Amino acid sequence: MMENKDIVVVGIQPWDIPIGSNCKDIATQFAQGNRVLYVNNPISYIDFIKDPDSEKTKNRKDAIKYPENALYQESKNLWVYTPPVKTYPINFVNHDGLFKVLNKVNNKKFAEAIKKAVARLNFKDFILFNDQNMFLGYYLKEHLRPEKYIYYVRDNLLNVPYWKKHGHKVEPKLISKADMVFTNSLLYEENARRYNEKSFMVGQGCDTEMYQANMVAKAEELMGIEKPIIGYVGFLSSKRLDIEIIEHIAISRPDYEVVLVGPEDDSFQRSNLHQLANVRFLGPKPPETLPAYIKGFDVAINPQRLTKATMGNYPRKIDEYLAMGKPTVATRTKAMAYFGDVVFLAKDKEEYVAMIAKALASDSEEKQQERIAVGHAHSWANCVATMYNHLQNN
Repeated sequence: MMENKDIVVVGIQPWDIPIGSNCKDIATQFAQGNRVLYVNNPISYIDFIKDPDSEKTKNRKDAIKYPENALYQESKNLWVYTPPVKTYPINFVNHDGLFKVLNKVNNKKFAEAIKKAVARLNFKDFILFNDQNMFLGYYLKEHLRPEKYIYYVRDNLLNVPYWKKHGHKVEPKLISKADMVFTNSLLYEENARRYNEKSFMVGQGCDTEMYQANMVAKAEELMGIEKPIIGYVGFLSSKRLDIEIIEHIAISRPDYEVVLVGPEDDSFQRSNLHQLANVRFLGPKPPETLPAYIKGFDVAINPQRLTKATMGNYPRKIDEYLAMGKPTVATRTKAMAYFGDVVFLAKDKEEYVAMIAKALASDSEEKQQERIAVGHAHSWANCVATMYNHLQNN
């Protein structure tokens, strides 16, 4: 346990993001015993043009207009800060030298704003935790001179179009100069160790208080379904999920009901899944209701597409499924090997059908309790405790 430290958190997910966030969950856990400053990204000049009316843009305009309100206390030990500065959009720049110059300018603006918030809170000898903000976080170690600089890798951003252009050069250098690197996947740890030997997989967290199998009733929408329910909860994105696998499950097993809970992207909306009688799209649901939907599943699935961007993913929904005791079938990846003892892993659409049948046939109260124990062991408290252990021993 690490206590009575000051921690500054930066990242690519702002506090006002409307969906779940690793970075927010980690910061909240840090604040159980330490003082934490959570720093949103400043507004970019291009945001005024591309996204002028969003809540996010409005909040950042307000920070610039009323800088005295840019820092506020969210909860005990946790403050949120929106730097009242504007940064240059630089990702479109093709020339490496110009990109470097503009990124230095952005970093300096960002760092100077953070220094003001740090001074207001009287933070001393703080730890800087960077949730994969490879551009705006690149020079912060030099500007802010933290006691320790931690870089956190939780996604393969180098295969995301926005980051890949300059990220292939920037991120390895940032990993190299970090004092320590934490990852949420064995594959990401392996990649990071190529540049920094102090790279450690710390797992992932789950909101174990919300996902309590014995305290949640099945969602009413699922009450009248007589068939075995094969379910998925989360954003239905064709970049992450394999529509063909879901379609194959539904067509191969008309005796199953495939239930999909979450918003859809355009590909899902246009897919043949909407023409299948045993597929139900229930739409987005409030986060606090999701355990009730998982409660109603007979088997939970994560039909992830196999791409360079997803191979190392540690999907947080796996822990949520397990915490609810559900038999789970997921795409076989290096990251998912971590769950090999409690999750059925499938390499293709045919194996998905076979594994779902096996999961249904082999379920038992004993296995449910085993899964619940694994899901609850992967709490944010345990994840952050692992970070503390590495910080204190390395």
